[in-house]
Amino acid sequence: MASSFAEKKTLLFRRLKYMLRRPKPPMLAAPFNGPVVVVGSAPVSHIPVDFDRTFRVITINGSQAVTRKWGIAVPDITFMQYRQLDGLNTNALEVRRVLRGERTGMLYVLLWRKGMKSLNEHLKAFDFSYDRVQIVNRYERIALVEKVCGLQVFELDAMSKCSNGVIAVLFALLNGATDVIISGINPNSTGHVYNQENLSRLHVQMDSEMLLALVRQGYPVYTADPEVAQSVGLPLWKGKATATNLTASTGAAEHMR
Repeated sequence: MASSFAEKKTLLFRRLKYMLRRPKPPMLAAPFNGPVVVVGSAPVSHIPVDFDRTFRVITINGSQAVTRKWGIAVPDITFMQYRQLDGLNTNALEVRRVLRGERTGMLYVLLWRKGMKSLNEHLKAFDFSYDRVQIVNRYERIALVEKVCGLQVFELDAMSKCSNGVIAVLFALLNGATDVIISGINPNSTGHVYNQENLSRLHVQMDSEMLLALVRQGYPVYTADPEVAQSVGLPLWKGKATATNLTASTGAAEHMR
């Protein structure tokens, strides 16, 4: 009963705060005008068919360990969860290890509450740099999900919110991506490509449901990983020509007007 009351209180507080703040989702100064690949850190990932310089690349936390092997020195955008900067758990320590000395274009740090000065101090501690940086708070995340999907997800617990990878997919769609291809994002897998700890994933059900909902609504969302196509049910990315024909037939852009 106490837990239920606490959850209801938190939900009411977040609803009210969201209504009063009227936050805007994160937006790029210049929108995408081509395909975007969102790269996660699952143990298995594949470079998308027809991948070339017209693709924009979004990495999640430590997934530059993947894109580095693709020959990408600096991703266009990185989404980083705040715990990766100051956490002492195994995954946070590993993320900082693989990102030491790396750089990104646009850095979005999710849910950081200690201010920009502290943020830069933590990034400097493992020599990670950026061209531009923006902190994205909880309510801007909620606004992003609502803008793209029409759902208000108030993130009461890990099971009821999207992973950073899915948040990046929504961000890419909202910012004009013609196609969004995920690689190394598998809700059903465990472990990370940059360590052997076989750590479990949160958000499993929510991620699967959200990705499939996007596809059902006609959004151009694909996976480059055959095993994800089979286990989750996402369409497999087979190249630009096939995707262009499919997107034209669905008219997915109408959903965000």
